[in-house]
Formats: sequence, C-alpha cells, structure tokens
Amino acid sequence: MLILSLLLSTNCFAGEDEQTLAPIDETMIIHPDPEDDWLFGFHNSISDSVFGSAKWFDSFFAIDEEEETTPKTLARIRLGYEPRARDLQVFTQKFRLRLQLPNLENKVDIILSDEDDDDNSANQNNSGRSLTGDQNDDSFTAAIRLINIDTISDFVDSRIGISGGDLFAKVRAKIQTDYSEVHLFKFQPSIFYYLDDGFGSRLFFEYDFNFAEKKQFRANYSVKTSEAFKGTRWRNGYYYLHRLDRFRASALGVTIAGENNAGRGFVVDNYTLSWRYRMNAYRRWLYFEVEPFIEWPEDVNYKTTPGIALRVEGYFEAN
Repeated sequence: MLILSLLLSTNCFAGEDEQTLAPIDETMIIHPDPEDDWLFGFHNSISDSVFGSAKWFDSFFAIDEEEETTPKTLARIRLGYEPRARDLQVFTQKFRLRLQLPNLENKVDIILSDEDDDDNSANQNNSGRSLTGDQNDDSFTAAIRLINIDTISDFVDSRIGISGGDLFAKVRAKIQTDYSEVHLFKFQPSIFYYLDDGFGSRLFFEYDFNFAEKKQFRANYSVKTSEAFKGTRWRNGYYYLHRLDRFRASALGVTIAGENNAGRGFVVDNYTLSWRYRMNAYRRWLYFEVEPFIEWPEDVNYKTTPGIALRVEGYFEAN
C-alpha cells in the first residue's frame, strides 16, 4: 500500500480503531518548555487518567496478583463550531475511548464513544452533522468487544453494550483485499440486535484507487436495514484525498444520503459537497481542521445551505 493510504488512514485522517498515530518528525514541531506550556500538563493529565482507569480495570482479570501488565489506551476528543445558513448555533463534540486489556490477551477491549464506528474511513472524511448520515450517531455507546479473528486481510469482532439507552449485540466482519499497490477493496458486513429496535444489518463497501504517491480516489457505499424502520437507508461517498506534506492533508468530497421504503419510495435526504483541510501543528497529538461545505437537505426543500466547520482534535495515548 502506498504511503498516502497509510497516512490518510492513521495520521492526517486517523481512524478510531488505530492504536497509534503515524510517526512524525518531531524536529519539525515547536516544543516549548513543558513547565511553561499548559497544553503539556493538559495532555499528560488526561493520558494518565485514562491509563490509570485501564490498569485498574485490567487488574480484575489478572491471574497472579503480582503480575505486572501494561494496558493500551487511546482517547480521542474533538470539539467543533459548525455554523451554516439558517443555523449559526451549531457546536459539536465527539469523543472515543478505547481500552485494551492485556490480561485477556488483548482479545477484549472496552469502547466508550458517542459515534458509530462501523466505517472509520468514511466517518473520518465526514465529520459533523452535515456529513455523518444517521442522526443517532450522537448517542452514547459503551461496549465490550471481543476480537474473534485478526489477520492482515480478515477481521471479525463481536460486542455487547448499551447505546442510547438500548441494550445491543453486534457481530461485524472486515475483509480487505489488495490486488496491487494501486487498488484496495474493503468489505464490511455486520448484523446486530437492539432490545428495543430488533434485528438489523449493515453492509459497507469501499474502493481506494492510489493513482499517485500522494493522491487517492475513494468511493464507498453503505446500506442499513432494521426492524425499527421499513425499507433501507443508504449512503454514497466519493472523495479525492491529497497528502500535501507530512503535516497537512486535504479531502474534496461529495456525499449523497437517503432511504428507500414502501411509504415514501426512493428519497434523497441530503446532498453535500465539502472540502476539508487538516493540519497537525504544535504537538504531534494535536490536529486542526477547517471544512467549508454546501448541502442541499430535504427538510428545507433542498435549498442551498452553505456552512463551515472549524474543529480541533486531540489524541491521548498511553501504554
């Protein structure tokens, strides 16, 4: 896989399942005196707190009381201001906390989040209400995940937990095929059961075309069914990704979301055109984003709705 795909997946557009960030030449980043830098203390405080909680929880599964283990933790916090026409008071916040438990052979982890994580690459290119798809993504989710299969090309996990006050169980598979360094195919089927909503399924497909060392075309499609609603909900996304340098990347995207059911038939809920610029600056764990966009939502009769998203995102890792 070309360096562009690795960078956009783990660094400039880091996905939430990644355990570490891509290496960065820290000689290129400003490092003020830690004693005078409030960000240094802020980052260490959150990282130490998350690590302490993970180590305490992991100790319950230790066979030997004197056995020393080192759990892995990764927390991501994103804050944003995303005004748009007819709605200027749009503030967003996202978080995700993942705890790996070595006393369970790193096959079980705990995930706390307020967003859906079924399609990491798509969600990382589509932050914010205008680009996320399902409105239920903001519900708090706490889950225990079991990793059943973990290889280079195949990954299967299952989880149980609570989301939006509803108990659920889910099984998901990830299949990835590299035909060459140019073409990459990803296929992710999943089935789930919610106590209130019943059974459902989701299918996600993505194709990446690395036509240059620092440029990539990405197309993905997802469709979701559930006993909670009739018909299907679907979403298409098309993106042009460009790695500008080791600290900056951009993504030009078009997304179309809608549904198909017996009551309304085939309906498009929203069209969105956006350009996203992401930069790593000051610290290797700190990212800044600006994303101007135009959307045409059904709830305002597809009127042109311009807007802009300003975000700051921090990664807090400890092991």
